[in-house]
Amino acid sequence: MAKKKVTAVIKLQCPAQKATPAPPIGPALGPHGVSAPQFVQQFNDKTKGYEPGLILPVIITVYADKSFSFILKTPPAAVLIKKALGLQSGSGTPNKTKVGKLTQAQLTEIATTKLPDLNAFDIEAAKKIVAGTARSMGVEVEK
Repeated sequence: MAKKKVTAVIKLQCPAQKATPAPPIGPALGPHGVSAPQFVQQFNDKTKGYEPGLILPVIITVYADKSFSFILKTPPAAVLIKKALGLQSGSGTPNKTKVGKLTQAQLTEIATTKLPDLNAFDIEAAKKIVAGTARSMGVEVEK
């Protein structure tokens, strides 16, 4: 079986089970000849196991025959931190204004969720990466 020729790789962040062909999805896929409604239907079907509205990064590979495939990634660490602490957004001045405190248990849970997509070999390295993200958002990390 011959390999298909890849014409584009598109990276998007879409809400689980709530994606629509409206911007940003439609305009991102349109120039490459990909059917936005077809992608949206497949994406929403594939994200049934996730909490509705949770932001998920997706990498769409577009082939020469206008077909496509996509890979779902784990939600961004910032989204998981905001969800764990019930925050609307991070701090505008993270070095001065703190918006919350992340416990070690929450940090471990988020790091475990993110581990497949992080550049880390073990859970301790993943926890350090997530803790850095939390600090840049103005969230204190408990020792």
